[in-house]
Amino acid sequence: MKPSFLAVLAGCFLFQANVFSQEHKLVKLWESEAGLKVPESVRYDAAQKLLYTSNIDGQAWEKDGKGSIGKVGLDGKIIAAEWVTGLDAPKGMGIHAGKLYVADIDVVAVIDIKKGQIVQRIAIEGAQGLNDLTIDKKGVVYVSDSRTKKIHRIEKGKITVAVNDLKGPNGVLVAGNDLYLTDAGGLYKQEKSGGLTKIADGMEGGTDGIEAIGNGDFLVSCWSGTLWYVHSDGRKELLLDTREEKSNAADIGYNPVNRIVYVPTFMKNSVAAYRLE
Repeated sequence: MKPSFLAVLAGCFLFQANVFSQEHKLVKLWESEAGLKVPESVRYDAAQKLLYTSNIDGQAWEKDGKGSIGKVGLDGKIIAAEWVTGLDAPKGMGIHAGKLYVADIDVVAVIDIKKGQIVQRIAIEGAQGLNDLTIDKKGVVYVSDSRTKKIHRIEKGKITVAVNDLKGPNGVLVAGNDLYLTDAGGLYKQEKSGGLTKIADGMEGGTDGIEAIGNGDFLVSCWSGTLWYVHSDGRKELLLDTREEKSNAADIGYNPVNRIVYVPTFMKNSVAAYRLE
């Protein structure tokens, strides 16, 4: 059936509306050399003025002792590909009180930043696939388990379950007094009642990292190679798509002062930096 003139005109207006709804963009600043060892996560350290990368190196969920933490300068130069070793398959990281906390399969490894060594391993009973990690202002740690589909809470050595019965949790983030998480293509906020409120969905390809931008807006990465700007009202903008280049976008880091996004490329063994505009 041939479309009417009005239908075509309406479609044109809709197309234009979609085009001009793009409010933000990423400008690439640099990409490090491919000297890292399968970086899954990157964490910006404002105090030390550098980046940490969690390097899986071996298999994603195997206790093979190949994992490490790397250091990268804010100019993209690799300071140390293996700054701290003795991990298995490290992923999400968080910083609190001079310590770097790292999710590592079934333990949270605690690294003294000044000493550059692991000073504690917090075992989580029943954990199988610890993935992302976030820490609130009081030092309470939240860590997702993508295999058992729950989020654990660690406070003063006591481990409890903060969220249960998820589909495929990965990214976790404390922003203000609230906990946010990614689960099977969606971004959610945990309410005081313990229930979850959906902010946005439709981000396929393995929702991974979350970073807060302010005003209730977020950046969400998908492992397959996309990066989304998610508005507080649920609207989404696709900022980055490197799937055709076979470049992943795993657990991102963010410098809120200079609005720079750091993207670990996983199998490409590098970190890329973009300015958010």
